[in-house]
Amino acid sequence: MASRLIKLLTSITIATCLLAPVTWAATATEQLQSILHDHWQYSLREDPITAGRMGTPDYNDRLPGVSAQDRARRLKAEQEFLARLKRIDETQLSQSDRINRELLTWVLENSIESSQLYLDRIPFNTFYSFWAAALEANSGLAMNRVKDYEDYIARIKDFGRYFDENIVNMRQGIKDGFVQPKIVVEGVAPTVRAQVKKDPKQSSLYTPFENFPSAISPKEQQRLRRAGEKAIAESAIPAFARLADFLETDYLQAATDSIAAEALPGGKDYYRHTIKTYVTLDMDPAEIHKIGLAEVKRIRAEMDQLIKESGFKGNFAEFTQFLRSDPQFYARTPKELLKEAAYVAKKIDYQLPQFFGKLPRLPYGVVPVPEEIAPNYTTASYNPAAIGGTRGGAYWVNTYALDQRPLYELPALTLHEAVPGHHLQGALSQELENVPAFRRNLYLSAFGEGWGLYAERLGKEMDDVYTTPYEHFGRLSYEMWRAARLVIDTGIHSQGWTRQQALDFLADNTALSKANVRAEVDRYISWPGQALSYKMGEIKIRQLREKAEKTLGDKFDLRAFHDAVLANGALPLELLEEQIEQFINRTQKL
Repeated sequence: MASRLIKLLTSITIATCLLAPVTWAATATEQLQSILHDHWQYSLREDPITAGRMGTPDYNDRLPGVSAQDRARRLKAEQEFLARLKRIDETQLSQSDRINRELLTWVLENSIESSQLYLDRIPFNTFYSFWAAALEANSGLAMNRVKDYEDYIARIKDFGRYFDENIVNMRQGIKDGFVQPKIVVEGVAPTVRAQVKKDPKQSSLYTPFENFPSAISPKEQQRLRRAGEKAIAESAIPAFARLADFLETDYLQAATDSIAAEALPGGKDYYRHTIKTYVTLDMDPAEIHKIGLAEVKRIRAEMDQLIKESGFKGNFAEFTQFLRSDPQFYARTPKELLKEAAYVAKKIDYQLPQFFGKLPRLPYGVVPVPEEIAPNYTTASYNPAAIGGTRGGAYWVNTYALDQRPLYELPALTLHEAVPGHHLQGALSQELENVPAFRRNLYLSAFGEGWGLYAERLGKEMDDVYTTPYEHFGRLSYEMWRAARLVIDTGIHSQGWTRQQALDFLADNTALSKANVRAEVDRYISWPGQALSYKMGEIKIRQLREKAEKTLGDKFDLRAFHDAVLANGALPLELLEEQIEQFINRTQKL
């Protein structure tokens, strides 16, 4: 009996084991892949604008949420993602997955700190704003179906909610004393007021309704056009009116006379956070200030030598005044400026295979800065293409105030913003294969802007790019501009500098026009830390190239080095250094 009972129990046990689901402990790789997937889906839901640009149209009917509930939800979610990441045994990951884990950890830690500092209280500066993001949300997105237009109309209707939530955050900033300086508000407020159009058809939001694809019937076109016009008139324009009223009254009255980030409540932590965000290193502002002064001194010596070699009879101030005032250096029409920029770009395109083994598939164009933001905008920028969108990358050139846009700066400007700078680097990132989706969209300022400044210097090694002493001086002036940023940004935000002191320093050490000097200094005031990323990133990339050249000797291949720098997309500077160390070690073994 006992024997039969044992056999019966054994049979039941075996059957149970066969029928029960088998649970396996997830490997480190599987854990990471699960987190990467979950985080990406979370990112798309939380940031509808980025979702659309990354080829996911599911959220094109809305704008982001920035309410207190939204911030609390994001903070909790990101803390949970970070905790999951830290539980992974990194030693069990492949090299590529270690990069994925380290990058996502950096992104999460930075975002969590931003939330804890409640940076949404200042949701704009002279370069970026929530309202500009809303205006440009659909730029370049494919709109081929009726649903695409219906989603767009729904997004326009969401302007009111989105603007009002941002105003609530700014009102909390007023209460806390965490606000932009008056000089910034006075420059920005008129650009908001300019969006309060009497006729909704005058708004840039109406542009998609002017050209429908033929697949949409005339009857549907008429319906969508009326609905779009109504949404702009009843939602977007009133939202801009409320925002303009708020900026011109309550916010301007609360805005500070001080221009220093460290003068704000919690300002020292705030400024240190911006340095970590944009330089991707935790550095003392005083240390960066010192580096900047040394770079300014070095570049100034090169500029003085170039003036001497050019045969110009006069000192530095006289030479820069000549560059700022002589009509030969300025385009007479916007089209002339754009055509010259395009010509320079094509000269560079022709030579790219000599310097890069891998080039992006995505094309780019030379495009004027949109009129609604041009008066207070910088001289140029790069606007990346949406994945699956209807256009390539956009090298934006500011055609406002042509007498402030010198032609001799175009070679350096084009190398930085188009190729081999932002377009080449950014398009290669979008085309990365076998990487998590978040890495294709990741932009780290020290890497991207450092690469852009490195690209300006790389133009010296190309044929027929810098063709005159003035263009060479323009490059040096641009490098000086970025070196001066180290001094000015830290000077303003941590060393007690005045705005006039910053204006004088930039004007005295560069050939930048007075309009550009003003726009740039106000940008540094309004956007602490970001201006540091250019020179700090470029210094690191140059140091890595010098190390590779010295270590590898005859084995050094410039194309292979550039490909190695860009191979993983944007990286924090410490991680970039690790990757180049590995590149050097691999090359030595060949």
